[in-house]
Amino acid sequence: MQQLPLFHSIAGQPVIVLGEGEMAEPKRRLVERAGGRVVTALQEGLDEGARLAFVAHDDPAMCESDAIRLRCAGLLVNVVDRPELCDFTTPSILDREPVLVAVGTGGASAGLAKQLRLRLERLLPANLGQLADRLFAARDAIRARFPAMSDRRRALDQALGEGGMLDPLVQGSEAQVDAWLGQSWPSETAQVHEFLLLSDDPEDLTIRQSRLLGMADAVIAEPTVSADILNRARADAARLVLPITGPMPDGLVVILKTAKT
Repeated sequence: MQQLPLFHSIAGQPVIVLGEGEMAEPKRRLVERAGGRVVTALQEGLDEGARLAFVAHDDPAMCESDAIRLRCAGLLVNVVDRPELCDFTTPSILDREPVLVAVGTGGASAGLAKQLRLRLERLLPANLGQLADRLFAARDAIRARFPAMSDRRRALDQALGEGGMLDPLVQGSEAQVDAWLGQSWPSETAQVHEFLLLSDDPEDLTIRQSRLLGMADAVIAEPTVSADILNRARADAARLVLPITGPMPDGLVVILKTAKT
């Protein structure tokens, strides 16, 4: 990744937006939509402790000058249509409050990000935010039902996966949260899956391999397994190297080996 995607809380906070016209107005609307307070004067924004700034002057030299001043003051800066001057870029946003899906291209093409977002709009049902709200309201009950984080994660992965009881792409799944929690559960046993990789390209992974790799609590790999493959695992999954010493990790374990030539 060339950028780290983050969701920044700005509700009630000052955000500097410099410039007028068709480039600046969308940024003002975006800040206000996220609950931020737009400040249109640079020094006033600095005095009020702003952390973010958008620069949208028609004059390129003015954009560069203000961007340097703001960055020297410690702010993160976005200069409209000047990705080389940006500390961050704004994605195309799909809103299913409280679920937000952000599609970014690192400033390469806002049009591409928009078209991807429009395609996703058709895929994600309108009730998606309601499912998130129900899961949030049930968080204490979920923790009580699955005290161990690894068990909780696996149960949610199963329920929210394709065809699961809480499949987020199925209309009405938010009404199943209580029934899901109330069902009987089999005793948990450790799961170990071993994959023989035929190439270093993650696109050659099967759908099942990709799914299990993304769900694994621990990934045990030979030293020759490529970083591109390992990056398909969860960021918080334990990473171990074959051969391992000691007991096998608990939970869902994926072992990755490369094909011998």
